[in-house]
Amino acid sequence: MKSLLVRFFLFSLVIAACSIAVTAWLASQATTGAIRQEQGEALETDAQIVDELVGYAATHKNWADAKSAVDEIARKYNRRVALTDRNGKKLFDTGDQNAPQLPITPRALVDPLNVNGRIDPRAVGPFKLTEEEFRTLHAYADQLEECNAYIKIVDAPNGRPRLSNDEPGRLSIWDDCKVGDRLYTLTVTEKAAYGQLQALFTECLARLDPLTAASTRGKKPGPATFDWEITTVQDTSPEVVGCMDSSRREQLRPFVAEPVQLFLTSPTGAEPQTIDLSTTGATRIMLVALGILAIAGFASWVTATQLVRPIRALTAATKRTAEGDRTARVDGGAGEIGELAKSFNAMSEKLAETERQRQAMVSDVAHELRTPLGNITGWLEATQDGLAEPDPHLIDMLLEESLLLQRLVDDLHDLAQADAGTLRLHPEPIALDDVVDQVVNAQQNREILLRAETTPVHLSADPVRLRQALGNLVANAVRYTPPGGEVVVKLFQWKDRAILEVTDTGTGIAPEDLPHVFDRFWRADKSRSRRTGGSGLGLAITRHLVEAHGGSVSVTSTPGEGSTFRISLPQA
Repeated sequence: MKSLLVRFFLFSLVIAACSIAVTAWLASQATTGAIRQEQGEALETDAQIVDELVGYAATHKNWADAKSAVDEIARKYNRRVALTDRNGKKLFDTGDQNAPQLPITPRALVDPLNVNGRIDPRAVGPFKLTEEEFRTLHAYADQLEECNAYIKIVDAPNGRPRLSNDEPGRLSIWDDCKVGDRLYTLTVTEKAAYGQLQALFTECLARLDPLTAASTRGKKPGPATFDWEITTVQDTSPEVVGCMDSSRREQLRPFVAEPVQLFLTSPTGAEPQTIDLSTTGATRIMLVALGILAIAGFASWVTATQLVRPIRALTAATKRTAEGDRTARVDGGAGEIGELAKSFNAMSEKLAETERQRQAMVSDVAHELRTPLGNITGWLEATQDGLAEPDPHLIDMLLEESLLLQRLVDDLHDLAQADAGTLRLHPEPIALDDVVDQVVNAQQNREILLRAETTPVHLSADPVRLRQALGNLVANAVRYTPPGGEVVVKLFQWKDRAILEVTDTGTGIAPEDLPHVFDRFWRADKSRSRRTGGSGLGLAITRHLVEAHGGSVSVTSTPGEGSTFRISLPQA
């Protein structure tokens, strides 16, 4: 532990020394860092400039009248903006005679039909609504908003009003407004634009090789909505998708400005300069560094001491636990060490509880095996001594006891497989209502009314294991229902799950006993009497079988009125 303390202290000193060195270096580069930060902000500004120029190009057929717009952008962002054509011919330059020379490489290519491989949505071209169409559609939009306050209308780039993307799932509220269909009806302008796009798309398909053209015969471009920028075709062929992209660009090209090269520079062309530390500044930094190192060393020693103390306590408790002491606990305080101490305490309590359960299980198994084995041994000894005749009645009684032992062994084997994760299922498509009918018919009892209420439900599951799980619940309900009572097995669907409910009019379960219903060998009758039969493992097995199918099992009960066990199974 001293080694940990020393290592932590030395490691903290190394960190402090490195931090001081980095701080000194950062101080010497303070001005350079500030300039670089300004350069980063300049990159963001450049992106905004590019976006504004792309927006202009998307809404104008040429750059002839762009001078005022370019000058305004230059003033707004305090940058020199220069545009040239693809051959380098200068179209606009907001710099004066003192401005630095333009860089060799342009900052960006302004092309609204190729913005990172996509068409800018502001390039609407022939899809732009006429003034009459604009007024008509917005009149419908105003009526729709007046009809229902939940509706929010926004304008698409071509002027078409449409439902905001922030209002999903509200199309059903149009039913009472009478204008939703008219709002989303294509205008004459849009129909003509889509017709032109269809013609271009068809021409492109015709230029494909015969095999590809034949496979795409009859395909038409969208839209599924009225956004021309997401017009697609239902095809995975790259050639067909390429046809749609080229057709859209060919259609929009006459309506947008030609691509230009964009150059951006600072109006002054100043470059950041690094600064050197003076002797006075270096001495001051050295003194501060020594002070920080001393403070860091003291703080590290105190922190290391506080860290080691609970670790020592935790180590001692771990050793006691390894030696068999299940009562070892640790007070770790707050923070991460405190959380570690809480986790250790929880683990210790779980180990103690597991040990108690193991001892109780061994005792319960011995008790459950002792009675039938004692009966079998006693009667066999009596037969051997001539005190009893091996008549059919005796043989039936011995067979019943041996079957009881077999059921107990089978139940223990199922639980062992579930604990080890080796419980295998053989799922297949089944009708769950048939499984319910089989269980109910097998559990019929003259003293109580046992009936089923089912609806057709189909899912994929292991029918044998489901019959076993449901049979355990039904047998348990029949066992604890007095003569004249009723047990109802219900099957229905709820959302995407199949629900099985077994409801009885029996004695019920006390609230304090409900958390233990699915524990092994647990019985509401604490006397361990076999009067009610059963091995005490059926409900535990049911829980494991249901969870193996991805479901869950729960219970609700009212003492004196009865209980309801519910199985919930996924249908997916």
